[in-house]
Amino acid sequence: MTDTSPASAAVAPRGGLNFHVLGPLLALIALVLLGAWLNSNFLSYGNVTNVLARSAFIGIIAVGMTFVITAGGIDLSVGSMAAFVAGLMIIVMNLLIPTMGIGWPLILFGMAVALAAGFLAGWLNGFLIAKIRIEAFIVTLGTMGIYRSLVTWLADGGTLSLNSELRSLYRPVYYSGFLGVTWPIIVFALVAICGELAMRHTAFGRHCAALGANEQVARYSAVKVDQVRMATYTLLGMLVGLATIMYVPRLGSASAATGVLWELEAIAAVIIGGTALKGGYGRVWGTVIGVLILSLIDNILNLASIVSPYLNGTIQGVIVILAVVLQREKKAAD
Repeated sequence: MTDTSPASAAVAPRGGLNFHVLGPLLALIALVLLGAWLNSNFLSYGNVTNVLARSAFIGIIAVGMTFVITAGGIDLSVGSMAAFVAGLMIIVMNLLIPTMGIGWPLILFGMAVALAAGFLAGWLNGFLIAKIRIEAFIVTLGTMGIYRSLVTWLADGGTLSLNSELRSLYRPVYYSGFLGVTWPIIVFALVAICGELAMRHTAFGRHCAALGANEQVARYSAVKVDQVRMATYTLLGMLVGLATIMYVPRLGSASAATGVLWELEAIAAVIIGGTALKGGYGRVWGTVIGVLILSLIDNILNLASIVSPYLNGTIQGVIVILAVVLQREKKAAD
């Protein structure tokens, strides 16, 4: 019988390095060298910070997705959820301007709305999956359509735009930062650090791995399976809300096109980073590397004009398929 336990997944092959662990890091280094060779501006401060800031939204979401996938789940709704949360946040903030005025109290209230909406959306996914016993693929496929439809309805088929004065006040949340590092990058780094600590050094992380490896064994081991599964989706929903908080000041608007393919990018980053697609083992630090790999590929393609940027989704899809194939080959070899 093949050993699929978390411990076995982390052990290097006898007599050599574990390429499954080092592969993503080596790929990242190769991409940095390739980008620097193709374009002299690739390693400039402006380009590096731009790539990191734009990858922060997906990165924050991908950290939450790591826990969901490690626990044996999947969430296809995160892009649509982000669009809906952003639209709801903008509507609430615009409506409260006459009451609260344009200022930071209103912005903070809008942030609270985004976190609450993300929490409820994630909890709903988790409840339907854990308590009603509907397959995660079906639930999140359904809510993906629901959230996308809702934001389209709220925008009446157009775009929801934040009040211009309020947006000007809110813009520093995306464009400013600390010691030259913008806030989205800082928030992403903090989320990643907390996520890695939670995955490696808390009972919750161990329970996610146990649940993904074998649900029946996890139940016999006194793991509260339903609560853990719901917690992973709720955590992901809150991180979607957090990502939305950082995203809204960038454009100051939301529409049906907001968050398109974010679910693909988040899942791709998780799989590229080495988290087992079928659950049982997850690496948050690997997910961070996966996010950077996808962002660098997109950036290199744009700077070098190798292929049309409209084919980025195709490239990401191919990468996901290849990453899964490599995981299956590794499992067969083990």
